Amino acid sequence: MKFYVDTSVWGGYYDKEFSEWTIPFIEQARQGKFTLVISDVTLAELQDAPKNVRDLPETIPSSNIELVNITPEQLSLAEKYILEGALPPKYYSDAQHISISTILKIESLVSWNFKHMVNFFRIKQYNLINLKFGYSMIDIRTPKEVTYGDPE
Repeated sequence: MKFYVDTSVWGGYYDKEFSEWTIPFIEQARQGKFTLVISDVTLAELQDAPKNVRDLPETIPSSNIELVNITPEQLSLAEKYILEGALPPKYYSDAQHISISTILKIESLVSWNFKHMVNFFRIKQYNLINLKFGYSMIDIRTPKEVTYGDPE
């Protein structure tokens, strides 16, 4: 199973509000319960983060993390999200995360961004646009929703 992880998840590891679920999610990735997918878009955004957040992806074994570079097709779909009104132009990088996840057919995009990603109404918009242009639907969740719980 693969999860695309946006910038908010890496920052959530050290954030009091989100660490309760982000730490176990990252730990399960380290253990190989699933593979994390990270993009050059995320790495660029992390350059402005504190060093401990910037360095966090490096703590995932290379067998459990996959780096992808955004493609022209993914850029084109991201632009469609903007042009179709799903996101304002200011949040183009959010559109890029969504388009990367959509085109790669990742199981789920994982985020703590409730305004633009983990948002029922926006997910509906993204999926309508995806279907309109011949792409599959996208699933967007928080780390809390995709972390394996206690087996009992």
